[in-house]
Amino acid sequence: MRNLILWAFFIATVPWMAFGQTSRWDDAINAAERAFGQQQYGEAESQFVQAEKEAETFGPLDRRLGTTLNNLAELYVREAKYTEAEPIFKRALGIWEKGDNSTATEKATALNDLAALYQYQSRYGEAEPLYRQCLALLEKIRGPEHPDVGNTLNNLGALYWEQGKIAEAEPLYQRALFIMEKTLRPDDPALAPGLNNLAALYVRQGKYTEGESLLKRALAIRQAAFGPEHPDLGNSLNNLATLYSQEGRYSDAEPMYLRSLSITEKSLGPNHPEVASGLNNLAELIGRKRNTPRPSPFISARLPYGRRCWGRITPRWPKVLTGLPDF
Repeated sequence: MRNLILWAFFIATVPWMAFGQTSRWDDAINAAERAFGQQQYGEAESQFVQAEKEAETFGPLDRRLGTTLNNLAELYVREAKYTEAEPIFKRALGIWEKGDNSTATEKATALNDLAALYQYQSRYGEAEPLYRQCLALLEKIRGPEHPDVGNTLNNLGALYWEQGKIAEAEPLYQRALFIMEKTLRPDDPALAPGLNNLAALYVRQGKYTEGESLLKRALAIRQAAFGPEHPDLGNSLNNLATLYSQEGRYSDAEPMYLRSLSITEKSLGPNHPEVASGLNNLAELIGRKRNTPRPSPFISARLPYGRRCWGRITPRWPKVLTGLPDF
């Protein structure tokens, strides 16, 4: 059963400018970020593309162009368009690498986001040095206890976790959560990825009580911050359901899986990898509960989406649903 590990992308912040000629870019980038925050991804993409056209007029190394490109690529990752995202991330990084010291924060953003993309594609050897560069840069410009340092530590820990390097992951997760809890409000949604990831590690170690406590905190934070239909809430529901399933608490797990899948399908679309993952988890739960490998009609109707999604998008779970019969 897949237990989701979260890593954080950094949204590049919009540089403040006081020139009238930037107004059309400002309008487009602000509209894009509003739409992104409201999960209106088609509208967000349209506005980001318009913002990119405006930013191109400022010159090939302008910070506003780098910001626009990075955030467009982050949108593509959210939509599971990884092939489209990679060259855009690289172009943004190239712009910021050629800048002066004032672009160091943006460079760290691009390093983190490109590394996270590689991690999602299981390109661990390419991701690790980028995370290491990002971490060193952030510790230099932000200090060792800045929330951005915590995010990168969390991401690096998730990279090790996915490779089965639990001993390397644990101190990174612990340091990341320590930083985030020290520097952020207790209800800040930026805490949730660190809570989730350390919980997953505890579950792997058989520490179910500790894991459940952290997952419930993450779920409560996201529910309060984002409302009932946000994809991050769906992720937290899936994670807590996975814990319950592993403990044999099937009656607690099943409604959480169903609610998680409903949220994820609605917000990300039926072809997204997280839908495939949710289907796989629910199918395994029902198989255990009913002692049969045959999926329910609810799952059967969605199998084509899940198979096509995982087979097309990422090598990490190419056979995630192959244990289920074809219909």
